Amino acid sequence: MPLTLASIRQAPKAVLHDHLDGGLRPATVLELAGQCGYDQLPAQDAAALGNWFRDAADSGSLERYLETFAHTTAVMQTAEGLRRVARECALDLAEDGVVYAEVRFAPEQHLQRGLTLDEVVEHTLAGFHEGERLAADAGTPIRVVCLLTAMRHAARSLEIAELTVRWRDRGVGGFDIAGAEAGYPPSRHLDAFEYMRANCAHFTIHAGEAFGLPSIHEAVAFCGCERLGHGVRITDDITDSESEPKLGLVANYVRDQRIPLELCPSSNVQTGAVPSLEKHPFDLLARLRFRVTVNTDNRLMSDTSMSREMLKLVDTFGYGWSDLERFTINAMKSAFIPFPERLRIIDELIKPGYAVLLG
Repeated sequence: MPLTLASIRQAPKAVLHDHLDGGLRPATVLELAGQCGYDQLPAQDAAALGNWFRDAADSGSLERYLETFAHTTAVMQTAEGLRRVARECALDLAEDGVVYAEVRFAPEQHLQRGLTLDEVVEHTLAGFHEGERLAADAGTPIRVVCLLTAMRHAARSLEIAELTVRWRDRGVGGFDIAGAEAGYPPSRHLDAFEYMRANCAHFTIHAGEAFGLPSIHEAVAFCGCERLGHGVRITDDITDSESEPKLGLVANYVRDQRIPLELCPSSNVQTGAVPSLEKHPFDLLARLRFRVTVNTDNRLMSDTSMSREMLKLVDTFGYGWSDLERFTINAMKSAFIPFPERLRIIDELIKPGYAVLLG
């Protein structure tokens, strides 16, 4: 089957790096803003608002890119708002052919109207569960796992790690830190990572996006992360040679340990992590057999979906169905769910789905 946006939507997909507050429907932002009295939106109709988010995120700066989230988090401060956003997130991903999704958000950013951290998680999970049920009824089943994020510039990471462990049997799959990297190294949150390891709990770390190799080195060597959020700057430890690229100590370690890279092509260009899609290291890393995965990061800000991200890689690097299947299985191998569940999704959904597309 030819690789088009429509045909790629039929392919079963897995996303590991998708932000809840970066994937709202523009119309939902407008409606929730009206309901909660938020009057700071830069546009007042859905199309214009969607365009504003995309254009504002296209700054080439991670810090400016992150400023767009002030508007989405502002309308996610109530139980109803959180449930609706989570429900629609699950439905939108399922409609795009995603069968497994890990969606992350920072509970500490949703306390402005009196909700507690536990209530924020409770209502968000309820929304995901509602979305899963509705997607199954529509014939597009999806498994959604929630990751809880701590903001790296704040001082609540241990508290969020404890929250993660408290809810891990009810839909929370792991822990993360996010936010501006420069000046806020992952080692600043060592107590949180030590707590996660002590409780045999999963965690990933945003590293190697806006900041370079030292961020990745700390994340893997000091903090012991299982996955790297983005990790594109691993190329700082890969040098060209006449015969083949040469890997430094950190790059070799990441590859040898099969530490997954949660690469987000469109977002990586928007934030200035890479200069263009054509110069994105995705293909280099894939050829060097790093465990690369395809992700959306923020569907609203990047005006994207998993299908669109895959199509961009197909158009840029000439990938075929077997490549997309490999990237999807990479993601499932790296998922924060028990091994038997990973195998079931690979064997019952992903391999049969791609077998049809491969003919």
